[in-house]
Amino acid sequence: MGKIALAFLLMLMPLSGFAMAQESVRIAYIDTLSGGGASVGVARLKAFQFLAEDVNAKGGILGKKLEIVPFDNKTNAQESVIQAQKAIDSGIRFITQGNGSSVAVALTEFVLKHNERNPGQEVLYFNYSSIDPVLTNAKCNFWHFAWDANSDVKMEAITNYIKANPSIKKIYLINQDYSYGKSVRAAAREMLAAKRPDIKIVGDELHPMLKVTDFSPYVAKIRASGADAVISGNWGQDLALLLKAAGSSGLDVNWYTYYGVATAGIPISLKQVNLNHKVFGVTEGIANVDYAPSREFEKRWRAKYGEDFVLFAPRQVNEIKMFVAAAEKAKSFDPIKIALALENMEIDVFDGGKGMMRKEDHQFFQPLYVASFGELKASEPFDEEGTGWGNTVVAKIEAKDTLTKTSCKMTRPQ
Repeated sequence: MGKIALAFLLMLMPLSGFAMAQESVRIAYIDTLSGGGASVGVARLKAFQFLAEDVNAKGGILGKKLEIVPFDNKTNAQESVIQAQKAIDSGIRFITQGNGSSVAVALTEFVLKHNERNPGQEVLYFNYSSIDPVLTNAKCNFWHFAWDANSDVKMEAITNYIKANPSIKKIYLINQDYSYGKSVRAAAREMLAAKRPDIKIVGDELHPMLKVTDFSPYVAKIRASGADAVISGNWGQDLALLLKAAGSSGLDVNWYTYYGVATAGIPISLKQVNLNHKVFGVTEGIANVDYAPSREFEKRWRAKYGEDFVLFAPRQVNEIKMFVAAAEKAKSFDPIKIALALENMEIDVFDGGKGMMRKEDHQFFQPLYVASFGELKASEPFDEEGTGWGNTVVAKIEAKDTLTKTSCKMTRPQ
């Protein structure tokens, strides 16, 4: 090939790549794909990719295919900002993230500053799982949307369940040592004092996030405290290793968690140490909810991934469903128009019932469930991670009963 022809070809290559990029609408998935939180991050990535395949099989969005582009943030706030800038530099205008509220705070502040400095090149941040209440209160902004119930809403559900159980007298709190973990412990103390002032908090522990490999010393403290129940907002390996250490030591308490029924690796750990219906979690849905459309989705998901990625977050389905609906309503992929279309949008949520994205703070509200993990009933078809055990609904909270106040003072684009 001649030098002139080669030079011409090299000039065309980036143009060709740009043209291909314009054939799809891309969402940057900036989350944990390596390190201690990878089991969660990779599972969530597979779910988003599965959902994109569903959207594309139905013709895409406004004639464009939906593409999920992964970026590894290593559960690090600074790295997340670097990856977000890389995504924006490549032309992506939609970002989604969920694991680690410290990361979420960094991302929402970065997106806000970027949009202020770059009018006409705005970016939206779709938060599918980071639940520090500050994100939809003091640090709320127009460019951030939260699809998971925040930690205050989840604690409301947990403490309502505990309130109805008079056998619980002593509770131990153990959480990760960062903003989210601290918000969990604060909400637990406040709500238990209001609903069950007779309950004594016999321990309140914060530990380094995703750095503890042996939780035996923490379990020994729980045992020595005389607690009959534990509340924890832990996620990822911090929850799996904590529960495994507790079960291995024979600690006989009930665990009230945010992610005990919806985290990869937890089912195997609980079965190994025989914690049969001792771990409870609050979630927007589980596989065994008696709702035909979600059960059909579960069948398709499990048929594709087998036992590798059987756990996903139903809120991811709600996020993508609403993104598609907002783009079609706006007839545009302009971030401002999509944001406006999302405000006060109502949908039929994945596990049945209605959900709504509140305009005032961009917090999504939906029915919530309290579930426990263990031996299945005959009417429950789905186990988790090949254990033969699965999740059972023990209580349901309607969306209207999850509404919380917000202090959000949002500056809206002109």
